[in-house]
Amino acid sequence: MTSSDPKSPVAALTGLLSFVLVVGGASGLLHEWLGWIHFMGFVRFLAPDGYEIYSYVVMIALGLAVGAAGDALTRRGRA
Repeated sequence: MTSSDPKSPVAALTGLLSFVLVVGGASGLLHEWLGWIHFMGFVRFLAPDGYEIYSYVVMIALGLAVGAAGDALTRRGRA
């Protein structure tokens, strides 16, 4: 895909969602393990009390899956 090809709205949405989930989950893990401030603090509202680490790992895995699905949709649309 060249830079002049427009990106479909679905691809843009899945890319954004994937980014937010992966970076938010990684930020949450860093906060839990090292005590750093949250880069994306709003993701803490998605993690139930007592299950923060599991929730952040699931967010990362889900973000990677959404990114892969969006990439597959984009490739299928170009073929």
